[in-house]
Amino acid sequence: MRPLLAWLGLVPLMIANGIARVSVYGPSMSDLTAHQVSSATGIGLLVVYTWLVLPWLRLVSPREAWTVGALWFTLTVAFEFLFGHFVAGHPWRRLFQDYNLLEGRIWLLVLLAIIVVPRAIYQLRHRAANT
Repeated sequence: MRPLLAWLGLVPLMIANGIARVSVYGPSMSDLTAHQVSSATGIGLLVVYTWLVLPWLRLVSPREAWTVGALWFTLTVAFEFLFGHFVAGHPWRRLFQDYNLLEGRIWLLVLLAIIVVPRAIYQLRHRAANT
């Protein structure tokens, strides 16, 4: 239950990141550049958030950290497509656009980070606790 609740806390951070892209820095740059900046800041927010929330998750093994990453990944993709299409009304084509690395769209790196960051932070905290 804690990993799910922690993911729910991540949602408003990522929404705020998207709002900043659209309203703060996005208007002064191309859509692609704004997407790339937003992806990078999203990964940064993910790292900081995971560092802060990981002790609360009380993970006891690297496997649990991988499981958290996999759960967060699954929930994020489901949210993106289900909310994006059925609530926000975006066409499927637009939703899949952010997955096109050949066009410079780097959303896949954010998803990769969502999988990897809980394990990486777990490892860093575990090493720090044992030194």
